[in-house]
Amino acid sequence: MSVITLISDWGLKDHYLGAVKGKLLKLLPETQLIDISHQIEPFNSMQAAFVLKNAWHNFPKGSVHILAVNTEESDKYPHCIIEVDGHYFIGTDNGTFSLIFDKNPSRIIELDIVQDSNYFTFSTYDRFIKVAVELINGSEPESLGNIREKLVERISFNPVTEGNVLKGMVIYIDNYQNVITNITEEKFKAFGKNRKFEIHLRGEILTGIHTSYSDVPEGEIVALFGTHGHLEIAINKGNASSLLGLYLDKIIRIEFTS
Repeated sequence: MSVITLISDWGLKDHYLGAVKGKLLKLLPETQLIDISHQIEPFNSMQAAFVLKNAWHNFPKGSVHILAVNTEESDKYPHCIIEVDGHYFIGTDNGTFSLIFDKNPSRIIELDIVQDSNYFTFSTYDRFIKVAVELINGSEPESLGNIREKLVERISFNPVTEGNVLKGMVIYIDNYQNVITNITEEKFKAFGKNRKFEIHLRGEILTGIHTSYSDVPEGEIVALFGTHGHLEIAINKGNASSLLGLYLDKIIRIEFTS
């Protein structure tokens, strides 16, 4: 069975999601539609990229992923199909895709397919569905547009080092208010080299990394590396973001012994 996934900032109040899924099912009744998330903050491409990056590779090859966040097209930011590891992504090449993939795409196709209306406020409904249908029905991406050499790049804020300090920032807050940083386990181990450390969090200091939330008593702070591979700050059965004042872009400092 063919698979199409959807990720958007539409929420669940309005008609957008229902209209898109209804039209897809009418045109592709045998296709399975999977909602990755529709609770992305409005226009938050960074959040959308993080969620999609941690979800898409779990689906079978041949899946089509529609990225319905910041879909407005321009000469600089065209609508595209991106192929990576046998998966197809449809969206606006405005830098978001460059944050999702750790490798160069196999193909990038700038769409040259006429949309289904003269309105330009609902690209997912009027154009992306049409492209998804073509891909599911076996059309080659090249038949839908022109080859592009590379993606539009968006600068990702990577952790920095200053002496014995590794400095990162909050990049995502999940539904439990667990705080996820841009410090990866790989970066932490490479810089730390098994040295003792202190994680400084707005007046709190942590001196260990755990493997699960329940490694500490309820209500206490825990640091761990989640399945996404990033350093996560949580409170066991609590709300770390609001209680610790850790919001998006807040700095996290890890001081290692010299």
